[in-house]
Amino acid sequence: MEWTRYHKFLALMLVVTGSINTLCTKWADQVVVKGSDGIERAFDHPFLQACAMFFGEMLCLLAFKIIWRVKRNSGGHSLTEGNQNFNPFILMPAAMFDLIGTSIMYIGLTLTYASSFQMFRGSIIVFVAVLSMTFLDRIIMKREWAGIGLVILGLVIVGGTDALFQSAGESKGRNSLITGDLLIIVAQVVSACQMVYEEKYVAGLNIPPLQAVGWEGVFGFSVLSALLVVFYWVPAPPHFGHNARGTVEDAIDGLVQIGNSAILMVAILGTIVSIAFFNFAGISVTKEMSATTRMVLDSVRTLVIWMVSLAVRWQAFHWQHLVGFAVLIAGMAQYNGLLPKVGCRRRAEPEPESEVVNTAADAEA
Repeated sequence: MEWTRYHKFLALMLVVTGSINTLCTKWADQVVVKGSDGIERAFDHPFLQACAMFFGEMLCLLAFKIIWRVKRNSGGHSLTEGNQNFNPFILMPAAMFDLIGTSIMYIGLTLTYASSFQMFRGSIIVFVAVLSMTFLDRIIMKREWAGIGLVILGLVIVGGTDALFQSAGESKGRNSLITGDLLIIVAQVVSACQMVYEEKYVAGLNIPPLQAVGWEGVFGFSVLSALLVVFYWVPAPPHFGHNARGTVEDAIDGLVQIGNSAILMVAILGTIVSIAFFNFAGISVTKEMSATTRMVLDSVRTLVIWMVSLAVRWQAFHWQHLVGFAVLIAGMAQYNGLLPKVGCRRRAEPEPESEVVNTAADAEA
């Protein structure tokens, strides 16, 4: 399929906004500013950041309503096509999976590199495949098993590099990196549960994706806002809770820090706006092109995040990371059937597409 100017615009938007989202979240973690107790400390508020992310997803529902109202008398729009008469609470479990997974990922991001964060998110393919076999009775083809094996090998290389290779003066300690990487992997298990739930209970309802993301944002923002009140009084375990009260989350301290730093406010606003545009671009790419195209563009996003992290010296260069990244991308390509078969003299019959592919490739930021 030949790419139109609109397709190129969507692809660029997906890569740029997706990269900005991760980089802005990590940028906020790097800012040192006075908190509610007058002491300067790094902005360490993963749950507050997750709440900001859900607010950005809520904007997708606003965008859906605007597009629907503008286009309702002119034949509609591809982003508003589908069944709009459904019970929004069918999306509540998916939103809760998203809430748990995103919160854990943001905790992991505070402990590890932005590039490792993005690379380890690729492990969702493994968990979606396993859960789909268990709950959706999917059959995983040999090609997909080979891709899963390469993905695991790539993740082992990246994780091993974080654990074994430390340059003098690196800001992240070995224990911090290992803990952060493991938390991100755990978060992918939860995110895989979200993907499988959506395929089993939501896919058949033909809900417009932009509307579904918006409702998940509404539920996630509402529940997490209430949890912020609870977390304000819960003491944090050791090595966590680097805020004024030493609790799981001190939202007031986080808001004070945001108010005391224009740079921090820009980073948070960047997270909110970029997640809204990223979801819009991701859904549009899947509808206009394919989920496989979205997976390829997401790999480009990982490379961009890694290069920017090196440029701003958030991490040191290790060539092993490059090897792990290459193996990881090869695994994703193999899983999605993008690598040519070696040694075939004649064109083989096309293999049946696995329904797991689209589910894994559609995983959000």
